Amino acid sequence: MPLDVKKIKADFPIFCQEINGKPLTYLDSGATSQKPRQVIEAMNSFYETINANVHRGAHYLGERTTKAFEDAREKVKKFINANSPKEIIFTKNATEGLNLLAHSLGSTLKDGDAILLTHMEHHANIVPWQLLAERKNIELRWVSLDEEGKLNMEELEKLADGVKIIAVSAMSNVLGTINPVKEIAKLARNQDSLVVLDACQFVPHSPTDVKELDCDFLVFSGHKMCGPTGIGVLYGKQELLEKLPPFMGGGEMIINVTTEGFITNELPWKFEPGTPPIAEAIGLGAAIDYLDDIGMENIREHEISLTAYALRLLTEKHGDQIKIYGPSEPAERGGLISFKYGDIHAHDVSQVLDEHAISVRAGHHCAKPLMQELGIGATVRASTYIYNDETEIDQLSIALEEVRDFFKLNK
Repeated sequence: MPLDVKKIKADFPIFCQEINGKPLTYLDSGATSQKPRQVIEAMNSFYETINANVHRGAHYLGERTTKAFEDAREKVKKFINANSPKEIIFTKNATEGLNLLAHSLGSTLKDGDAILLTHMEHHANIVPWQLLAERKNIELRWVSLDEEGKLNMEELEKLADGVKIIAVSAMSNVLGTINPVKEIAKLARNQDSLVVLDACQFVPHSPTDVKELDCDFLVFSGHKMCGPTGIGVLYGKQELLEKLPPFMGGGEMIINVTTEGFITNELPWKFEPGTPPIAEAIGLGAAIDYLDDIGMENIREHEISLTAYALRLLTEKHGDQIKIYGPSEPAERGGLISFKYGDIHAHDVSQVLDEHAISVRAGHHCAKPLMQELGIGATVRASTYIYNDETEIDQLSIALEEVRDFFKLNK
């Protein structure tokens, strides 16, 4: 079903304003999505009616809060088709989830073990492994990309030989490339490697089934999928999580503590020390309800259609002046487009677009190794979501003409 974008947009209070006398055109959902009224109201209702801490409060408010918090975990479990809520760890963001894995998985590695990464990774899926390599004698191997920004799978197969962990993005936050995760997981199974999936850009935009993907671990953030900031999710297969040591110590993650030592709590609380992001988890649960009502298959089809339109329009209207990075086939990429416009710096392009109330991202997008491979310093990134339609792509194209004229780019 095609999305009723006008109806969806009415759910988002932020679009009731104008910037510089013009309606807001928000094309930066790859950085953070906007929040519908349903999510905002769910969090406000928590604070106004049942605010308490979870799990240990033997009173009415504590019991209500604990149920709401654990209900949100159950919603996440169903949303990604995990086996059990014990496999769902709440973190403050995906970056924390990846650091948790680098620390806890890293403790199981030996000197000389290898980890496979790719040149398209976000810094959050690079630096934690580099920190691990500094602590231990761990080899980091890197998979390059082809001319369309897809993984070199022949190279990946060769480099994966003998590695203990393959850490890869499900979808590039710069190129939009959707990686063949199931193929990578099959390769990993053949040699007893673990697959860590950075799914921050994938989960909000496409149906996600961790059983079908066959990844061992997966992380994503709530704020990119209509949920609040301050909440992330780490999924891990239960048998693997049970073997890992905790990441941080404190309350809730223990069953008992003595002067001689401690006994860890059961999953998922073993990895959730201290007061968790309670209101944020409830907000994430409301966001999942909202996306489920729209339908993730419908969201994916909408973005394929919108991306196809954007690729066609920008190419037709701007020709050689615009260089778009990533796969040329819309079905092979997500709903974001990174580009260079002539020799104009990305920040300058972004500033002119902002004067037209068009919000885009400009910079290296926390992917400097990818920028180095592409031979550039920065790109402009326009990323769409459920509240965008073709008219906003039109506005982007018209505003780029203003960029061209302002900087006197040759026509």
